[in-house]
Amino acid sequence: MELNTSYTSASPRERGLRSAIGRRPRLQAAVLALGAVLLGAVAGVSVSIGPFWAGWVLLLALAAGYALLRSTLFGLIGVLLVVTLLPFGALPFKFALTPTLLELALLALLGVWLLRLLATPEYELRFSLLGGPVLLFLGFTVFSLVIGANGIPDNLTLHNYVKFVLGVLLFFSVLNTVRTRFELRWMLRILLLGGTCAALIGIGLYLLNDQTALKLLTSLGRIGYPTTGRVLRYVEDDPNGVERAIGTSVDPNSFGGMLSLICGMALAFIWAREAPFPRAALVLMTGAMAVCILLTQSRGALGGLVVAAVYIAIVSDRRMWYVLGAGAVAGLLAYVVLGVGGSFVARAVAGAQFQDQANQMRLAEYQNALEIIRRYPIFGVGFGDGPELGLITGVSSIYLAMAERIGLLGLGTFVVTMALFFSRSLGALRSLDEERAAWLVAAQAALIAALAGGLLDHYYFNIEFSHMVALFWGVAGLGIAVLYLEANPEPLTPDPNQ
Repeated sequence: MELNTSYTSASPRERGLRSAIGRRPRLQAAVLALGAVLLGAVAGVSVSIGPFWAGWVLLLALAAGYALLRSTLFGLIGVLLVVTLLPFGALPFKFALTPTLLELALLALLGVWLLRLLATPEYELRFSLLGGPVLLFLGFTVFSLVIGANGIPDNLTLHNYVKFVLGVLLFFSVLNTVRTRFELRWMLRILLLGGTCAALIGIGLYLLNDQTALKLLTSLGRIGYPTTGRVLRYVEDDPNGVERAIGTSVDPNSFGGMLSLICGMALAFIWAREAPFPRAALVLMTGAMAVCILLTQSRGALGGLVVAAVYIAIVSDRRMWYVLGAGAVAGLLAYVVLGVGGSFVARAVAGAQFQDQANQMRLAEYQNALEIIRRYPIFGVGFGDGPELGLITGVSSIYLAMAERIGLLGLGTFVVTMALFFSRSLGALRSLDEERAAWLVAAQAALIAALAGGLLDHYYFNIEFSHMVALFWGVAGLGIAVLYLEANPEPLTPDPNQ
């Protein structure tokens, strides 16, 4: 169980003050009233000398900080909500490099559990079998960043790289934060709810006319979202063609990839006896995310979801084969009888034959990436631009992206890390109770969706999409955290004394 250190780690003077306040209701009321007056005064001054929303932002920030200090679960919930609903949100005022909401949430969560670790001897550090390979993987990225920029990366690249590192470190934050079944249940619930809400937002924006959807999305410009250029997305960037669902994720492919990972997790719970939500709710949530994935027109995301469903059918529940069969039949009927999905089918066929513009560009990226890997095989070229004229970095595959950015050594470390995750988790499945087994299969299915979709997309290894990096490594941390849970089921509500 996670220890409450708010009292035990305090000094005798602090404990005496708390005890005195607790024994005197009038004094307690006076302290609360004084705190409210001070907060109101600070907020009022900030509104007077700054923009109208500054006071509200300050109050919300103070409330969030207090909640995070009280429980790391609140910090983790904040991270997951930002990842799914506002992945590119930033502070509504400008600095040289404005920190994003996700960056601040990840830093706060990391800082709080590290401080608890230092302040409380009973708060054990969890490193796990994957800890070493994950740190080694980060080490290769640091080395490649430095040699690729000749020791001096530019400010934007460095800032994006820091967000990338924070995303990877979410693995350790989840592993050391999620220590009880209660916390793990809530992490799963928030993740599934966040994915469902993101899907509903994506579907809603897709159904609106372009002018209204554009107005709504550009209104997010106050918190760092794009207001010009390709705010709405279309197949082959043709405004007269098929629109692609993007939600609040800016890019349709990354949006589809995020939904594919979370939907794969939801699929694993449909027949589980111990699931975060009732079965009917899970079916509706899965359906909403699957429909939105289709609307993104992301073939990689859809392929990743199908592979995740096959994995569940093989490893966990054979009834998933019926879901796959029913989905195939429904899709065929919709296409043949109702004429629905014709554009997606045509695009998928053209993509398989490398006849459409997107896949022709992807093929050129693959050829370019292979040439970079041939010339710089060991440590890659780092995270900047191409090292030579005619060599352009950036390729739609996490595996080729890793090989060209951090070399074959870095790619090999990632492959070993994932192999260790699946060998360790698959080996433990039979020894777990039903609830923990369902959680572990859900984490495995989510990562399978990401790894399969990563053949055609690069967002899980892209310093400009740190929320996707955080989502991937956070789910990996969740899977390992399941193995640390005690065998005896805990009550559904936490102990108020903890």
